Amino acid sequence: MDFRIGHGYDVHALREGLPLVMGGVAIPHTKGCVAHSDGDVVIHALCDALLGAAAAGDIGMHFPDTSDDFRGIDSKILLRRVAAIVREKGYEIGNVDCTVRMQRPRLRPYIDAMRRAMADAMGVGDDRVSVKATTTEHLGFEGREEGVSASAVALIFRP
Repeated sequence: MDFRIGHGYDVHALREGLPLVMGGVAIPHTKGCVAHSDGDVVIHALCDALLGAAAAGDIGMHFPDTSDDFRGIDSKILLRRVAAIVREKGYEIGNVDCTVRMQRPRLRPYIDAMRRAMADAMGVGDDRVSVKATTTEHLGFEGREEGVSASAVALIFRP
């Protein structure tokens, strides 16, 4: 079997009054991500991980933030398209693992919904999707609640 791995990272500033979407799930909070799309850092990092594993560029190449086509777009749509790109190259998604760094709100109550939403968008079982959240103990831009970051790794394989 042909196995490949990819890594992705994304970061967005937080601002009062914007919606917060993580892993395809709307999360109640006073701040949301400043972004061209819905600002879903988890899905954006995952898209880059999958594209990297397939040697298919990055999210900005496929969905540029200079295009009105992607203004405010639901990132699950982007993830669905990325999964299709991976499959067009002859690969299947093995598993993915995402880590979100954010001081507040606590994300544990939303993790299972995130896993299901991303699994549905990729067309895989939710047992292939891991999401973890951590604070930065009030350190850095995440700890000061100025922004949020996420990283992801993905394993793809050619059956």
